[in-house]
Amino acid sequence: MDLQSPYWLGFSLVPEIGPKRLRAVLDYFGNLADAWAASAHELEQAGLDATPRRNLMHLRDKLDLNKEMYRVELAGAHIITLHDARYPSLLGRLPDAPILLYVKGTLLPADDRAVGVVGTRRCTTYGRDAAYRLSRELAAHQVTIISGLAPGIDTAAHKGALDAGGRTLAVLGCGVDITYPAENRELARQISQQGALVTEFPLGMRPGKNNFPRRNRIISGLSLGVLVAEAPEKSGALITASSAADQGRDVFAVPGNIFNPMGLGANRLIQDGAKLVTNAQDMLDELEIVSERQETQTVVERVVSANPTESRILECLSAEPMHIDEIVRVTGFPTAVVSSTLTILELKGLARSAGSMQYCLYRV
Repeated sequence: MDLQSPYWLGFSLVPEIGPKRLRAVLDYFGNLADAWAASAHELEQAGLDATPRRNLMHLRDKLDLNKEMYRVELAGAHIITLHDARYPSLLGRLPDAPILLYVKGTLLPADDRAVGVVGTRRCTTYGRDAAYRLSRELAAHQVTIISGLAPGIDTAAHKGALDAGGRTLAVLGCGVDITYPAENRELARQISQQGALVTEFPLGMRPGKNNFPRRNRIISGLSLGVLVAEAPEKSGALITASSAADQGRDVFAVPGNIFNPMGLGANRLIQDGAKLVTNAQDMLDELEIVSERQETQTVVERVVSANPTESRILECLSAEPMHIDEIVRVTGFPTAVVSSTLTILELKGLARSAGSMQYCLYRV
């Protein structure tokens, strides 16, 4: 654990200290450990106004940072701070990027290839099918699907990604220790194993209407572009689309039924300049995402067909790192066989080590 992490956690809990004020404090003190212990005068010199200064001094007297870090661990989560190399690079470029993220699961560099898929909770069968199929197609091309775990379109998007064997991130409007909605508990568990649950809200924070606009800016901030699969004219999905446009992200929309109010918001977006989408390739082309599925097929085709062991192991590998123990489990081969075969595949230029006993396809 980074020795500074508890202080990042502490500052994130102080009311009225956001990214802008925290940057000023960090610039002045050089590190947050010194800032946490600073006097009122020093904090004033750092540019901290009276109210956040008072809030900090009140909170730090009663907060045990090590206990707070342990609470996060007990929730099965970890934190990634704005200065952590693991912090999502797209999100980190925003001026209002969260101070830290609570993460249950894993964030990978490959998640920078992401598309947000959002829409109404009260979706039609058409909207649900569109969100599911497009998300499944994108995930099959190694694109991470970002959504918000809500019923309706969000749920369909996450399931499409999972069914494709791809990655998906659910951005929450509550603490990472709270499942909302409750009926998506099993889905949340699957997402944490095949991606991550992500939030900026502290443990114990219940979902509230003021949380969701903040949640929505993270969905768009993590994404190269945002797809509105179906939405009425007044919908939280349109707030996400607006955030995406403000952040310089591409906005996409699935054309809706002109006779159904559930599709009017998406149609309005298209009228206002959103890119009309009828298949995943429309987004891949617009975002200039090269199909990694095609790259994978090209690599696999280079295998000498006379060696079924190498072929089977290569079938397991993708652009995303896979631990050797998981390769053993999937293939059923002994560990020694898998290890020696991976070494041969590295020498052939077909696979590469990603560190920590993890391997992936060598991209060509």
